[in-house]
Amino acid sequence: MKTLGTISLLLAFFLIACSSTEADWQKATSANTVAAYQDFLKEHPNGPNADEARSKIHMLQDDQAWMNAMGANTESGFQQYVKAQPAGSHVSEAQDKITGFERAAAWQTASADGSAAALQAFLEKYPAGPESDQAKAELQKLNSQYRVQLAGTYRSDRQAERASARLKARFGKLLHDVVVAPPAGSSKVRHLQSAPMSEDEANAACAKLKKARQHCEVVKS
Repeated sequence: MKTLGTISLLLAFFLIACSSTEADWQKATSANTVAAYQDFLKEHPNGPNADEARSKIHMLQDDQAWMNAMGANTESGFQQYVKAQPAGSHVSEAQDKITGFERAAAWQTASADGSAAALQAFLEKYPAGPESDQAKAELQKLNSQYRVQLAGTYRSDRQAERASARLKARFGKLLHDVVVAPPAGSSKVRHLQSAPMSEDEANAACAKLKKARQHCEVVKS
């Protein structure tokens, strides 16, 4: 009888403990806060819901850290998130944000420099992105600021147009076009030039013209 009574008593204690654990878990999940789950773990560190409580704490801390980073919206803010939550659910997005800030800063430096070398270096490091599109456009402008100027000067539009038509028939494909450059400054003479092209392209075209005994020089537009 004593043995049966002991078993009954232990069973009663077990049921009470289970009931208490379940009640505490329901209380924690209803509050759904870091503090509530931490309180639950203090009372039930090895309970059936202990692992889930720890997972809930991590998720809530991760979400709060991400909200803080988004609220600050700074490079350092997102770096702090990655440092605090290296396995967080927003790490990939945070790294993209960090890259965006770094790319924007690099673009500010490159655009202030404005040289082809600076723009090319920026594109090598950041081949994609909104700033990269701007860099490509600026580089294209720089690369299209050269022309091949053909030998000869012309004092009238009619004379220049005739020469342009003749040379276009011979070299138009190589030069993409042959146009009349109007007088500049106090000068009254006209020159014939190619369409805009990169410096390398202009040098290559001029070299071919010279082989064809057509004098020329590369000029910057």
